[in-house]
Amino acid sequence: MTAEELSGIVREAGVVGAGGAGFPTYMKIDKRANTILLNCAECEPLLRLHRQLLRDHAQEIVRTFAMIADTLEAEEAVIGVKEKYRSTVAALQQWVPAYPKVRIQLLPGAYPMGDEVVLIYEATGRVISPGGLPIEAGVAVFNVETVYNIYQALENSQPVLDKVVSVVGEVHRPVTVRVPLGTSLEEVVAMAGGETIPEQVYLVGGPMMGHIGSSADPVTKTTNAVLVLPEDHVIIQRKRMPASIGMKRAASSCCQCETCTDLCPRHNLGHPIEPHRFMRAMSNHDYGDLDAFLNLFFCSSCGLCEMFSCPQGLSPRSLIADCKEGLRKAGIKAPKGVVPAPVKESREYRKVPENRLEARLGLTKYETEAPLDNQVRSVPRVRELLSQHIGAPAVCAVKKGDSVVRGQVIAEAAAGLSVPVHASICGTVTEVTDKYVEITAAKSGGGSDIWQKQ
Repeated sequence: MTAEELSGIVREAGVVGAGGAGFPTYMKIDKRANTILLNCAECEPLLRLHRQLLRDHAQEIVRTFAMIADTLEAEEAVIGVKEKYRSTVAALQQWVPAYPKVRIQLLPGAYPMGDEVVLIYEATGRVISPGGLPIEAGVAVFNVETVYNIYQALENSQPVLDKVVSVVGEVHRPVTVRVPLGTSLEEVVAMAGGETIPEQVYLVGGPMMGHIGSSADPVTKTTNAVLVLPEDHVIIQRKRMPASIGMKRAASSCCQCETCTDLCPRHNLGHPIEPHRFMRAMSNHDYGDLDAFLNLFFCSSCGLCEMFSCPQGLSPRSLIADCKEGLRKAGIKAPKGVVPAPVKESREYRKVPENRLEARLGLTKYETEAPLDNQVRSVPRVRELLSQHIGAPAVCAVKKGDSVVRGQVIAEAAAGLSVPVHASICGTVTEVTDKYVEITAAKSGGGSDIWQKQ
């Protein structure tokens, strides 16, 4: 198989990064990559789906990963997995020896190990330039579930129809479930036995980089987890804090201790992101220090500065995000050609242990087993978004009243960077907007019959 053929199959299957921003995976099938990485660092605390999926489907995922390496003529295929994921490592050790290009890189249990810039350095020793892409350094990074979806596309001609989601927190039975795309968060939480508290908030994606969602929000190709928390939990309070309050608190309390910068993962890899410098310039309205603002484009939004580092409990990450958005709206772009400084010798001593982070965030009580149920759950209705990826939204190809079958294309890939969207259940199209397609399941089988290869 050629790289062009593989890229075409991956695009038609609608495969995107199964987490993060959802970058279309066909664009990563690029022969400039001499090293490919499989990311099983489970970046966010409490998430379990990647280690579970890799443990239970090690043979299929390793074989597919090796095939991608051969197709790209890459020199090395590295599986980055945390050392503490012992059962996953044991499963990998059964199959990796059969593939000469593949090796396992054990990773420390630190946050944010799943950030691809951090992962690339840990696994290869290469530093990605500030604002640069991994492919510019000859590296392509793939998520575990993404490679599993490529396997399904190649072996079973199955497009991306489902998503694995960890459901943890204030639920009766923490679990990791496979649900059709477009399933409401409320239904997903019900699969974990429902909430244990009367007033709760759904945090989608993880405690550090996730966002507050509503019960009606649909599962997308990038939904990794739903964390159910009390309304008065410190994480919820921090995420709901208005920017105006955050600015006032920064102006009155920031003591320029520089802890936010000292513990910044990207800063320690030589990127010129300095949260303390931004906080000083912002709180003093010092717009003469342009680099303090322009270098914000190199922030990964991991949230350590805000959720762990700051002794005053200030909000650098939120204020940085607001500032970056303002800069973009003003037409200002990230500086080009920035050369990273040498990796700091102190970096090894400034990694934040996950267990300490969980304790600081009040999450230790939720660190419990959430076993994987990899059978697709049946649901009565789905609402599939036309934009579940970076790039142009898919173009709707159905109308209200149409009958659709699971796996049918309901939205074509748009021109440019885009992928199609497929019906995740069998049923009838009951609503079409410029944002989504709603499908009500056929009466038999709940509409989410297991995919059958055509």
